[in-house]
Amino acid sequence: MRPYLRSIQLRSRVVGVIVGWPRAVKRTVMVVADLLIVSAALWAAYAVRFDSISEGLGRNPWIYLGVAVAGSMTFAACGLYRSVVRYMGHRAVLAVVAGAIVSAMVLSLLAATVALRQVPIGVAINFFMLTTLFVGAARFLARWILTPFDQAGVRVVIYGAGEAGARLAVALSAGQQYVPVAYVDEKRALQGTIVNGVRVVAPADLPALLSEFAVKRILLAIPSASKARKAAILARIGKLGVHVQSVPDLDDIVNGRARVDELRELDVADLLGRDPVPPDRALLDACIRGKSVMVTGAGGSIGSELCRQIIKLQPRTLVLFEISELALYNIERELAAEVRREGLHVTLRALLGNAHHKYRVREVIQAFDVQTIYHTAAYKHVPIVEQNIIEGIHNNVFSTWYAAEAALETGVESFVLISTDKAVNPTNVMGASKRLAEIVLQSLQTRTTTTRMCMVRFGNVLASSGSVVPLFQEQIRAGGPITVTHPEVRRYFMTITEAAQLVLQAGSIGRGGDVFVLNMGKSVLIDELARRMVALAGLAMRDEKNPDGDIEIHYTGLRPAEKLFEELLIGSNVTGTDHPMILRAIEHCPGWDEISALLSALSMAMNRSDCREAISLLEQGVEEYTRAPAIHDIVWEKRAFEGAAAEADGKVTELAARRGRKPPPLAS
Repeated sequence: MRPYLRSIQLRSRVVGVIVGWPRAVKRTVMVVADLLIVSAALWAAYAVRFDSISEGLGRNPWIYLGVAVAGSMTFAACGLYRSVVRYMGHRAVLAVVAGAIVSAMVLSLLAATVALRQVPIGVAINFFMLTTLFVGAARFLARWILTPFDQAGVRVVIYGAGEAGARLAVALSAGQQYVPVAYVDEKRALQGTIVNGVRVVAPADLPALLSEFAVKRILLAIPSASKARKAAILARIGKLGVHVQSVPDLDDIVNGRARVDELRELDVADLLGRDPVPPDRALLDACIRGKSVMVTGAGGSIGSELCRQIIKLQPRTLVLFEISELALYNIERELAAEVRREGLHVTLRALLGNAHHKYRVREVIQAFDVQTIYHTAAYKHVPIVEQNIIEGIHNNVFSTWYAAEAALETGVESFVLISTDKAVNPTNVMGASKRLAEIVLQSLQTRTTTTRMCMVRFGNVLASSGSVVPLFQEQIRAGGPITVTHPEVRRYFMTITEAAQLVLQAGSIGRGGDVFVLNMGKSVLIDELARRMVALAGLAMRDEKNPDGDIEIHYTGLRPAEKLFEELLIGSNVTGTDHPMILRAIEHCPGWDEISALLSALSMAMNRSDCREAISLLEQGVEEYTRAPAIHDIVWEKRAFEGAAAEADGKVTELAARRGRKPPPLAS
């Protein structure tokens, strides 16, 4: 252990003894200390005035005693001994000054009456100044020694001794909830120094510091650090099993949206270590600024974030098209408040509607002269769509088709479909239906040169509805267990803000019929993500190696039609674009006549609620689709069960009739 860590350890032990003293003992110690300090200030005042160490020693001892007692009595009258040293404020300073003034006056009085000579004016001034300095310094020294180890507060370590860390320490010292024990900083020049009364240590000393002083939290105070650096830091400290929180991002602090002391739970995006590429302003503006823009599914996770990004680019009109009344109400209210707050010149139109209804969509487009459409309305939860096959296909395929047809008929400039990585080599109805929706748009593009249609394909979005991240956070708060489908399952992740910005830019790059793929970086092992989230919450995993841990993981098995890992490309035929994070996939597409016939047959199968035929047609339209071995649609399974039961009951009835017996009653 380094010397300064040993000094902190010794200091901790001494403070532990002092803090445990009764209040009366502490006050007695303070009074005795002040008597000695005031006497020392008087001797120093003579020594400085006459430039002689021995000059003050020959003075009448009754003067020393009288001055010291007078000062202590004044301190007591001003409440200095009633205040707790660790929480002293400006009133304590005023009490020290008042005591010094009274002591100087008593000095002059005693010198004239007891020593029968006047005190030189220089000695009186020196005495006042030195008394104020000595008594005040003693208080603040005691405060510095005791405060970091206040037993009432949560002991924390601040990671980062820069401006944000220093401001955070000052803010925390004003309250009693958190007590900074030390800073941790990677800069060697800062290690071993003291910032705002708190020692700076090296990252290598962090484990010893945590165990020695029972630190409960690490506060990450590096708001300007890159995502990659934060991810590297979290990978190290995540193994220590201590709760990690962070200060807000630098942009939020600078723009006044947050204060440096507003501690937040760790942003899971920091775990990914991906630094978003700054958006291209020209690409953002191309399809939005000054135009009339429509977002279907405007109240959903992706749709609402797109709307937040769009209003910042100041379209002429933003049409919010949403089937859910509550979701529409919430996003319209939020955006209206943002428009008023920022003084934006944007007209909002909140409309209830279903993208299934082609004529309603066409009517809305014509009424508001829509030029750009972002189609986000879809069902995306794999198990739910697998259990509701007909509705899943209807919403994901037919609503896309009808909305796109309405866009073609009204001359919309750009139509952008939000797709998914699950559309690549799909093994489930959700992915296959989204891939068929892509194919429909690619085929429709051959019928027009007026409307540019494109698709943007990406993986999971952090914090979106149905994402594992908010589920894990909820399970951790509840004390577990965390549910993971399989220890080897992997997924791609991207922040919702980055995804929305890239979607807006991709819409401007499209030439027509393009399939754009967002660069999602490396896939993430879900099991590892869950374990890191537990560790950074300051909790321990419960398993065979650690049966006394806090939270365990339950492996539930892959759900019907779920894949271990997702892909972003069909094949490897891909080219770059004007944006480094957006790739253009070159994929096959049948002609419109073939797709039109397929859609007609699919529509008839859906009208009959024929899941088997619907899935067969999906296989025909999406060559890469590998269907699940069994149909898991809830209604289909119910009908199949009842059909089998009715057939069995029929056979029993027939047999009973042959034997001349009354058939048994049907099972309820």
